[in-house]
Amino acid sequence: MPLYQDEGVVLRTAKLGEADRILTLLTRDHGKVRAVAKGVRRTKSRFGGRLEPFMRVALLIAEGRSLDVVSQAELIAAYAGPICADFQAYTAANVICETADKLVATEKEPAVAQYRLVLGALNALAKHAHEPSTIGDSYVLRALAIAGWTPRLRVCVVCGEPISSTLSWYFSIPAGGLMCVADHTPESEVVSWDAICRLSALVDGDWGELDGVPAAASIQRETHQIVEEWGEYYLERPIRSMRLLD
Repeated sequence: MPLYQDEGVVLRTAKLGEADRILTLLTRDHGKVRAVAKGVRRTKSRFGGRLEPFMRVALLIAEGRSLDVVSQAELIAAYAGPICADFQAYTAANVICETADKLVATEKEPAVAQYRLVLGALNALAKHAHEPSTIGDSYVLRALAIAGWTPRLRVCVVCGEPISSTLSWYFSIPAGGLMCVADHTPESEVVSWDAICRLSALVDGDWGELDGVPAAASIQRETHQIVEEWGEYYLERPIRSMRLLD
């Protein structure tokens, strides 16, 4: 079987037979890859714990008819250890991996920007660089933005009026962003000014803003709800891991 080398992150695993696992990987050069790791569930497996979710590994993979086969795996970064030791980080990491799996739908199609974003998010979680749920929310919005679904948060999506803290604003997920009082549609919902500012920071990855003065719990809930609904609408399916954070 032809072989190829790549590096990737394990997004999820599924048991196969008595000792094998099917891995869903997001790789640097080949995009999403599904491959079998043979014997990985045995105590004396040569792969050890390298092929667990959230691990970054260098891979030698053999092409197969239906599923590829992992021939070698060398550890690059063990994100799983510190992430799994913190429940909030663990749930956020599941949000990241589930979103990446759903967003990169086509296998063997390079998705370099998405791969780099996943690495950055998991690295930040492993280092406890920021609040875990904030990392998860920012990842979801930025990953969808890379795919072409960026919320418009600086002007009304209908008339183009620039946003202002002195006016009331509505947010419409189907319309793609903010709406002014005069043009808002029935399904749009009122959004607070603080939530608008937080959403903008999440999309931009502005950690200076996000790590500054802590947002009130009500604002965090408001923005998290918008992120969850935004992801569900444009992925056309729920991000189930996000419900663990609710």
